Amino acid sequence: MYNNTLKENAMHKNRVDILGTEFDDFTEKQFHKYLDYDLDTKANKFIVTANPEIVLSARKDSKFLKIINNADYVIPDGIGIIKGAKSLGTPLHERITGFDTLKYLIEAADRKQLKVYLLGAKPEVIKATADKIEKDYPQVDLVGYHDGYFKDDAPIVDEIAEKKPNIILVALGYPKQEYFIEKYRQKADAIWIGVGGSFDVFSGTKKRAPKVFQKLSLEWFYRLITEPTRFGRMLAIPKYMKLIKQEKNRK
Repeated sequence: MYNNTLKENAMHKNRVDILGTEFDDFTEKQFHKYLDYDLDTKANKFIVTANPEIVLSARKDSKFLKIINNADYVIPDGIGIIKGAKSLGTPLHERITGFDTLKYLIEAADRKQLKVYLLGAKPEVIKATADKIEKDYPQVDLVGYHDGYFKDDAPIVDEIAEKKPNIILVALGYPKQEYFIEKYRQKADAIWIGVGGSFDVFSGTKKRAPKVFQKLSLEWFYRLITEPTRFGRMLAIPKYMKLIKQEKNRK
């Protein structure tokens, strides 16, 4: 099984370029198989969950773009990425969300009795996330957690190096979380992933879009109507689609 997984894992490096950001093209089922293999072999992996906002940000920041494209996995977290890829004639298999990946990793840690470290979000959110893991995933060894309000990286990095978690979930928002992971990932051979605001939903602090919105790929619309303050961020989507159209016309 491992030989096949190694072969498939190497093959997924054929990436799809969407406005400069290079996405892995595999199904969620395949991705989960790679993650299981990585956890079983204690591999050091960096996952970027990229949506249109991140793609636009990376176009303006060459250092951020390099960090993303050098990550081990870049998954299409946003229906805009799927639509953009299809429009450019390089379709991706399916959307793979950061939230669902976070859930899968915690479930895998529970099955395999692995160590997890949490970083980021507000103090009450990170505490609620830790409480939920300890209650609902009793086989997870939660070796530490810290909110996102810190000025000195050193104590956190030292704790990670000492505890040697297998999974490190970083909720500092982009690009801060990706810069943090890139800088410190060698401190622990773990799966490192930037999860943005996923702790809010996972902990129950905020509700995820109902299934009907998820099925129709309208989670962005649900977030907009429930959090009108996100309107400014949502403007990234039409800007992104305009760039996709321009890129398509150049081909």
